[in-house]
Amino acid sequence: MSWLLRRNMLPLHSNSLARRPLASPPPLLPAPLPSPRETHLWYVVPDQLKDASLLNQYMDLLSPCERQSVLRMNGERLQKGALLARALVRTTLARYTDCRVSPKSFKFRKNRFGKPEVEWNKYDLWAPPPLQFNISHTSTMIACGVALDLPIGVDIEEKQRKTRNNILSLARRYFSPVEVAYLRTLADLESQRHEFIRLWTLKEAYVKALGRGFSGAPFKDFTIRLEASNSKQVTGESKSDASRIVVEAVDHPGILMNRWHFALFELNNSHYAAVCMERDVKDPADRENNSLKLEVWRTLPFVEDECVTETAAVKNIIR
Repeated sequence: MSWLLRRNMLPLHSNSLARRPLASPPPLLPAPLPSPRETHLWYVVPDQLKDASLLNQYMDLLSPCERQSVLRMNGERLQKGALLARALVRTTLARYTDCRVSPKSFKFRKNRFGKPEVEWNKYDLWAPPPLQFNISHTSTMIACGVALDLPIGVDIEEKQRKTRNNILSLARRYFSPVEVAYLRTLADLESQRHEFIRLWTLKEAYVKALGRGFSGAPFKDFTIRLEASNSKQVTGESKSDASRIVVEAVDHPGILMNRWHFALFELNNSHYAAVCMERDVKDPADRENNSLKLEVWRTLPFVEDECVTETAAVKNIIR
């Protein structure tokens, strides 16, 4: 089983790295730990990476099981995406250890719902930071969110994502009655499609922050509402005036599960991105503050890092 890396038409087999030593990659840029109520999002665009030697460096970071998993993917595009997702997680986490831990050294475990977590080694003179992370990817973008000590979920979806079925049919299958009714108020089909994707992105981020995933927290069991300061649901272009995103159980409408911070934004003008992070219940200020601090980085690990938080690449919808 092989994967052709197009630049040099180099076949990459599961044992090729063992036969051919690679040069050590350049050092990563260390990143300061996120502050309270802050998340950092790092993303990579697969189509911008065509260097065979760099892809081989990324493959060298993976565990044997991860390499086999990548090589089992059907087709070059899926293999490349799986490789970049794993390499992005490893290189991103290494930055927050002040590069004391190499990307290759990380070990992971999964909770009972399958969400990956860091399994730290024991260090004699150094206590590793309580990092929480989550990853999301499409065929055109891969993103990794990082927070300190508090559960986090991230999701990205292509803005131009097409659906085979009618939007309202999909909404009735996956969304709560309140969300379906809201989508029905949008007469324009294109607005309906975009709003469906935004809601899906928020709901996905929420269940990933819970650590349960779709099977453990079905989308129909809760409602995502975008509230304005006057407590009315936000629709259409008025979302920029919204004060918060809230979650309520379908069985208990009106009772808000407000132990979560949310951010919803456009990324690269091509994707919707959502971040959900648990509030710090021990911090009284966090209980009163609805805002979530966000720092966004575009990266090509070992090559280039660029903070794009205050650029046109990040367009806040609500935060």
